[in-house]
Amino acid sequence: MTDYASDLSIQEARARYFAVNGLGDGGYQDRWVKLKLGPLRLWMPNTKARVAAVRYHDIHHVLTGYDTTWLGEAEIAAWEISSGCAHHYAAWYLNLAAMAIGLLIDFKSVARAFWRGRRSGNLYREDFNAIQLTGSVATLQSKLKLDRPPGQPGAGDFVRFGAWAILSWLTLVSTITVCFLPVWLPWLLFV
Repeated sequence: MTDYASDLSIQEARARYFAVNGLGDGGYQDRWVKLKLGPLRLWMPNTKARVAAVRYHDIHHVLTGYDTTWLGEAEIAAWEISSGCAHHYAAWYLNLAAMAIGLLIDFKSVARAFWRGRRSGNLYREDFNAIQLTGSVATLQSKLKLDRPPGQPGAGDFVRFGAWAILSWLTLVSTITVCFLPVWLPWLLFV
């Protein structure tokens, strides 16, 4: 986890987040997003829906401290799913896929992030233009209840986590199937 000074403004902390992670200006204007998978590079379109969601997502990284490693992205994905992505369908989809990958990497950390999200809020329901980027990290963390310990999960938390974990796996498996169908289909038809 990366910790951003609580007295920094959201704008300053986000700029530091971009710099630390080599994200330039955030890439909101880029046409494509590059994902690194070991030596492989995967490219996906930087759609308007993704850009709308990632503006919040980047601030969430600052507020929660989750980093941009595969595990960090899985943790923030679980946290965002648990605290709700509102009408940001790109966020729901991308977070579900990331959570599934994270369950393989470090199940317990992803579960903890999910339970943390059950007891806090996020910014997806806010009008982005209304978010006070000049406000401090501490103020926004307090508003979203991120300055409090998450407490122990209850039975309902375990049930919800299990349901979302299953949905995350279904999302990932269906995505992989659709992406590789053009490769598999000829092989299946002619073998």
